[in-house]
Amino acid sequence: MKKIILIVMALGVMQITAQEQQKGIHKKDRQERPHKFKDFTPEETATLQTKEMTLRLDLTEAQQKEVQKINLANAKERSLRREEHKIKNRNSEKPSKEERFKMMNERLDRQIYNKKEMKRILSKEQYEKFEKGQNLKRKKSQVHKRKDNGQKKQGRKKS
Repeated sequence: MKKIILIVMALGVMQITAQEQQKGIHKKDRQERPHKFKDFTPEETATLQTKEMTLRLDLTEAQQKEVQKINLANAKERSLRREEHKIKNRNSEKPSKEERFKMMNERLDRQIYNKKEMKRILSKEQYEKFEKGQNLKRKKSQVHKRKDNGQKKQGRKKS
């Protein structure tokens, strides 16, 4: 009987230790994964993104100039939205249903516009490669969101 109790206690301690280690890893991952363009100006961000795309898609000079314009416009808009978000967070007001709908609608409109522009600029092969890269980014983003949501849910249970 004593042996059974000791075994159950040992298994319980191992389970708790494993959970704590796993939580520590997730926290560490989140801290090491800051946005890679966070500290750059919109112009620097657009330049870096364009160069990455040039390497990945083998862009011509003319394509680079057009993609640079699109990336610069997107980077400036993201910077502006980030500043607006900081201001709203200070007030700690959550957006209303209408505001969320408007934001989501605008985001999707931007994505549609960017997709059309990239399709216009890139060759068929380049565009296919571009789409594969975008799909991969979306999948990675979804995986990270699921991990973060799971971590938040676990944290709430303990409280």
